[in-house]
Amino acid sequence: MIVTTIDNVDGKEQEFLGLVMGNTVRARHIGSDIGAALKNVVGGELKGYSMMLAQARQEAIDRMIKEAEHLGADAVVNVRFTTSQTTAAAAEILTYGTAVKFV
Repeated sequence: MIVTTIDNVDGKEQEFLGLVMGNTVRARHIGSDIGAALKNVVGGELKGYSMMLAQARQEAIDRMIKEAEHLGADAVVNVRFTTSQTTAAAAEILTYGTAVKFV
């Protein structure tokens, strides 16, 4: 499955199948919160949060691809990411794009 942020795949004529999405909602872990509080004092990367967000992005991408495969797509073009805070301790990551089939 080709996944790209551009509108089309060079050299391929494509039929648009529709919008596909994948999302996940993740909550912070108390251990990460304690580490983050300490980092606020000395500064630096919040590695626990960075790892959690990387995993969440990948899960959202995987879910979007699964939806595209269900439609019979060869690629997902014009892929975008968005995030929103759902509660004080949880955030959603949404990945979306256009499923296409090569003709």
